[in-house]
Amino acid sequence: MNDKLPVGSEVKSGSFIVFADDWGRHPSSCQHIFWHLLHEFPVMWVNTIGMRPPRLNVFTFRRGMEKIGQWLSLRYATANTPIVRKSSVPNKTPRVLNPVMWPRVTRRWERALNRALLKWQLAPAVQRLPRPRVVVTTIPIVAILVRILQVERWLYYCVDDFHNWPEMDKKAITELETHLIENADVIVAANEHLKRHIEEYGRTAVVITHGIDWEMWSSPALETDSEPISEWLQRYDRPWIVFWGSINWQIDTAIVAAISKRIPRGTILLVGPVNTHNPELDRIGRVKMPGSIPQYMLPILARHADVLIMPYCRGPGVDESEPLKLREYLATDRPVVVCDIPATRRWADAVDIATTPEDFAAWVDFRLKAGINPEQLAARQRVRGESWAEKARQFVKVAFDSLGGQPVHSDPGPTD
Repeated sequence: MNDKLPVGSEVKSGSFIVFADDWGRHPSSCQHIFWHLLHEFPVMWVNTIGMRPPRLNVFTFRRGMEKIGQWLSLRYATANTPIVRKSSVPNKTPRVLNPVMWPRVTRRWERALNRALLKWQLAPAVQRLPRPRVVVTTIPIVAILVRILQVERWLYYCVDDFHNWPEMDKKAITELETHLIENADVIVAANEHLKRHIEEYGRTAVVITHGIDWEMWSSPALETDSEPISEWLQRYDRPWIVFWGSINWQIDTAIVAAISKRIPRGTILLVGPVNTHNPELDRIGRVKMPGSIPQYMLPILARHADVLIMPYCRGPGVDESEPLKLREYLATDRPVVVCDIPATRRWADAVDIATTPEDFAAWVDFRLKAGINPEQLAARQRVRGESWAEKARQFVKVAFDSLGGQPVHSDPGPTD
């Protein structure tokens, strides 16, 4: 497989400044796209503060310590660990900047302070990048920089409806996102629901759905790479009912509890970073949360799993989402049971969709006994055409060729 993105014949020059989740922390859609663009464009990746206001809990303390560690180290760093796959081809990384910021953007003075801090730390580095310079942001808090940085274009990559996330300062996020939507040159949405969200502001968005590295998921790593996963899994009773992703507020504890009650043996493995989640999850029998494993080892874990699950809560914050793991699950040959949300309904012929916790547990029980439906395997073949390389090509075209309105340059008068 050739992982280089052959876009040079279409775009002769340019560079990206990206504001998103911390590079290398977990493989988000933005990181997947830019992993495919690093061979063609200079990319400066800016790790910023999160959007949740600081709280007195373990998660906030841990993230705070991570940020302080970044700030105390060199401002510039590159992530050496591949975030997408293990490969014999050397992986390029972006230039990563960890600017010091005040941990809130609620009040006017907090936004003004962060605007000044970011301009002071970013402006010299931005000016050294080749033109045209395109800012890409997935986070509304970057609205404080619109018309401040010396760039030609602003692109808002809308990947979630953050207004409905718990613990968010909804008023502040709404104000900042409104300013960002109104002033962005072009907007990309991860699905049709988010496109309609953008249209509520009188703007249009180009839909670029999430992709998949089919070869990685359908042809897992060499057998020698399977040994650590096999040995690790032997610690847990079988069958192995597996989820991977962030262990957070999106996990429906009622579904997990129903599975534990229905299935008399085995292990429910929730693999990934443990964030703010319902403490009831820790008390459910046979649930294990071993933490994260490298991304390239997830296909190997999938090959060993008996059933893959996506036990998400239904409702605001989830209904609008486009889970990355859904396409990853679809690229495997394992039985898949998911919750009933708009993103999963489009794949009703390829997975089992449950509407209640009891229904979910019944489907898991059935698939443990019956295995995968061959018709579902056949339906999953259509995900093969949705590669991350193709999504990256679409992204470049939108960023450089399909902008509406006038480019946003450095002007006075940013939002407070």
